[in-house]
Amino acid sequence: MHITATKVKFLDDVKLELTYQDGKIIRYDMSTMFSTFPQLEELRNNRELFTHGHLDPGGYGIIWNDDLDYDATSIYEDGEVVGQEETSINQQIGSLLQKTREEMNVTQSELSRLSRIDQGDISKIERGTGNPTIAKIQKLFKALGRSISLTLL
Repeated sequence: MHITATKVKFLDDVKLELTYQDGKIIRYDMSTMFSTFPQLEELRNNRELFTHGHLDPGGYGIIWNDDLDYDATSIYEDGEVVGQEETSINQQIGSLLQKTREEMNVTQSELSRLSRIDQGDISKIERGTGNPTIAKIQKLFKALGRSISLTLL
């Protein structure tokens, strides 16, 4: 499963916080990976390099340069939850769609073919940046063999 990050914040030493599409804020100490990936120690030796990292366009990882990057899923799974941001309805739907699709081992391309919705639109919906109609949401979940209902809280 791919977990997408929406924000990165660089803290003291080589610690960082990532905010994810589901609203979780995860703190992670990059030094825990130095023994496994010695090249990452460059981040401790060069503070400017560390603080100038950025999320890749899909939110799948942090990139510092051509040689240094780290995936957001590992941080999500191994880091410490330190907070929860409120998420928009679009982010919640996108996260649910992505989770459902991946649980069913369906790619975005396959879902596009099944639903007749452009793969680029599916990508935007899953990232929470699209603004899909209810009809489009229903069509996507129906293509996955699922139905979706709304609950007023």
